Formats: sequence, structure tokens, C-alpha cells
Amino acid sequence: MVVAPARTVLSRLRVQSLKPSLVSAPRAVAVPSASRLHQQIDQKRFQSSGAKDYTVREALNEALAEELEANEKVFILGEEVAQYNGAYKVTKGLLDRFGDKRVIDTPITEHGFAGMAVGAALAGLHPVCEFMTWNFAMQAIDQIINSGAKTHYMSGGIQPCNVTFRGPNGFAAGVAAQHSQDYSAWYGSIPGLKVVSPWSAEDAKGLMKAAIRDPNPVVVLENELLYGQTFPMSAEAQKNDFVLPIGKAKIERNGTDVTLVSLSRCVGQSLAAAEILKKKYGVEAEVINLRSVKPMDVEAIIRSVNKTHNLVAVESGFPSFGVGSEILALAMEYMFDTLDSPAQRITGAEVPTPYNQGLEAMAFPDENLIVAKVAQLLKL
Repeated sequence: MVVAPARTVLSRLRVQSLKPSLVSAPRAVAVPSASRLHQQIDQKRFQSSGAKDYTVREALNEALAEELEANEKVFILGEEVAQYNGAYKVTKGLLDRFGDKRVIDTPITEHGFAGMAVGAALAGLHPVCEFMTWNFAMQAIDQIINSGAKTHYMSGGIQPCNVTFRGPNGFAAGVAAQHSQDYSAWYGSIPGLKVVSPWSAEDAKGLMKAAIRDPNPVVVLENELLYGQTFPMSAEAQKNDFVLPIGKAKIERNGTDVTLVSLSRCVGQSLAAAEILKKKYGVEAEVINLRSVKPMDVEAIIRSVNKTHNLVAVESGFPSFGVGSEILALAMEYMFDTLDSPAQRITGAEVPTPYNQGLEAMAFPDENLIVAKVAQLLKL
């Protein structure tokens, strides 16, 4: 029996998740990297007076500090959030500023401290529950879904459950299959939960503050690789009353030829791909940053497709039953007569995330794969 090399097998699996299949994706386009390119794009968009550079980590930290300051019912709990300043330093300095009754270290027991957070919310407090990674939250999924998400509805609207669950989600780097899963579709499928997924520093601050203030349980799916990413933050977003509405997408780049709908780190990749498409083919891609998975801003997607007549959903999750699948289903229901071509999706591969660096890179989308997909779609 001849066994195909692992790289070949993964390549086939990756291609199978992108239909119609791609023979190969161009890898030799001389353009800046995705992260550097979308930073350059942001600098152009935010050259207004008063803009200031923030990392996503700093934006989240500022949002948490402002909400702790504004509302004594808000407190933070999780593993290493206090004395260690958080596994990713998102809660840095908050213990010194607000004390150990507002910033609480917990044992390594997600089911336990997530249950404590839900109980505190049902008692009228506004807990922020940090998971060191959303992969570990699988230990607490009963508390999040059966206790947190369903109580408001089961009580006939009498009992709100103001709890925020947050932590890094999706693909990281070199942490393998049990630490690199994207849970957007998992939690997005649950009635009673709101689910947000920030990309930029403004997204992170505005959505975190909105989550803490919302009377419903809110899942905040951050991304480990974005924590140290720097984005310009407008003067408005630097104010302590800056809040983004949950359920509203943002057009990050205007275009006329194809709509790229994305979320989290894939937004930056989509912006980088849009610049390559313009340089190489003269194609103007419109890039939509979903920001919110549940509720999803379907109207924003419809308006964009009415203009571009082509749609590609870009995400890092698994292809089966994912966010991209939902967007394509919505396209069939609401955009079928507007589309000039079948809506397409770009996703992660249908494999547990590999640890090997080369295989890991092949398991998730990049800007060149997005370019190749759009070129195939538009028959360029």
C-alpha cells in the first residue's frame, strides 16, 4: 500500500473545502505581508487628528478598566487574571487598581468558575469570565449554554443573565489541535447567546464594553495572534463612553466587483487580498468586517452584494456547518437573484490543526488563497 505524504493529503483536504476546487494558489505576488499591508491601509484611513496607536491587548484592557470603574457590579474572574496579569496580559494592572474582590484568580476548573460567573449574573452582578483559551471552555459548555444562554428565555424574560465570556479563539501559532479551534459556529448556533469577534483595536474596545453592558450572555471570541497587533484608534474610540452596537458589521474597504465577508484575523487577510486583486487584476473588492456572529448583520451583506453581485465568505473555522456555510445559506435565501455567480466560501481545512509549521500554514486561509479564489470566481 502506498501512503501519500502528509503535505499532499492536507493539500487535498484543503482544496476539497473550497468548491469549485483550486488547482493551485499563486504564491509569488510581490506585495507586503498581510499584517503589514492592513496596517498601512489603516494608517491611511485614520490619519485624522487625535488618532492614537493601540494594540488589541491595550484596547481590551482599557475597556475592562473603564467598565470596572463605571459600574461596581462588574468584576473579572478566571485563571491567572489577577496576580499574573492574565495569560496574555489583557488584565494587566487591574488587580492593583481595583483589588482582589473585583479581579479574582480561580482554580483550574472551567466548569466551576464559569458556573460561578453565571450564578453571579443571575444574582444581579456583571461578571467577566476569562478562559485562557476557548478550547478550555469546552469543560464549561454546560454552564455557558444550559445555564447562561437559556435562563432568560425559560424565565419568560424575568431573569436576565448579564455575563461576559471572553478569551482567545481560533488559529494561533504552534499550539496544535487542542488549542487552535474556532468556536464561532459553535456558539453562534445557540439561541440566547450573543457572539462577537473583534478584529481591530476599536472593535476590541467597543465590543467588549457592549458585551459587559448587555443583559444577555455574550461570548467574546478574541484571537491570540491579534493581541499584539497595532491599530490606529480614533479620538472618538479613545473616550470612555465609546461602545459599538452588537449586530452591526463594518465596511472596512469599499468596492464594486466582489464582496468579501470576514471576521477576526481573516479581515486583515481579506484586506491584503483586496489590495493584491486591485494591483494584479484591477478588481475592487469590498471587505466587510462582521464584528458580530450572532446576531449577524445580514442587511449589510445584502446591500453590498446588491452592488458587487459576487460574494465570498472568508473564515478560519472548519468548512462543515461553519460561519461561511451560514452566509452562503443566507445568500441563497436573500441574494439569489442578485448574484452573478454562485457564492463561495474559504475556510480552514477539514483536519485537526497540525503542529508542524508547514502543515499548520496550509490548514488556514491566507491572502494568496483568497486572491486565487476570487480570480477563479470572476474568471480572471
